[in-house]
Amino acid sequence: MNRLLLIIAALAAAAYFAFAPNTGTSPVGQEPAAVREISLETRGGSDAELESAFANRLGNVQVTGQGTVIKVLPDDDDGSRHQRFIIRLESGRTLLVAHNIDLAQRIDTLRTGDRVAFYGEYEWNPKGGLVHWTHHDPQGRHPAGWIRHDGRTYQ
Repeated sequence: MNRLLLIIAALAAAAYFAFAPNTGTSPVGQEPAAVREISLETRGGSDAELESAFANRLGNVQVTGQGTVIKVLPDDDDGSRHQRFIIRLESGRTLLVAHNIDLAQRIDTLRTGDRVAFYGEYEWNPKGGLVHWTHHDPQGRHPAGWIRHDGRTYQ
C-alpha cells in the first residue's frame, strides 16, 4: 500500500509539472531546480552514481543505465497507463520502471530475465527508487526518455 501511494504521488507530481503553466518559476515562486543528469552505466561492476542518488535521497534526476528484468508487474491503469517492471542493476540495487504507455509504445515482448537499457527520471524511494519519464514529452518541456529492449527503442 505504501509503495502504491509513493508511485501515485510521484506520478501526480510529474503530471502537475507537465501541465502547469510554464512561467519560468516553480509553483511556489522559486527558481526551478536544474535537471541533474547522471549516468548509471556500470563502471567496474559498480553503479556508484545511482548509489549516491539513493544514499542522498535524490529525485528529479535524469539517469541512464541498464539492468535485468526480475519481475513484470501488472499495468497501472489509474490515470495515465503505465507498464511496470522491476529491474536489478549490476550493483544489486533494484528499480521500479513505470513506462507511460499512453505516450509510448508498450514493450509487448518484455519478460523476466531480459536486459533493458533506459533513460528517464529517477525518484528516490526506500526500496531502491523509481524511473519514469521513459518517453517523449509531447509539450517539449521535459527531456525525452526511452527504453531499449531487444534492439528496439521505445519512447
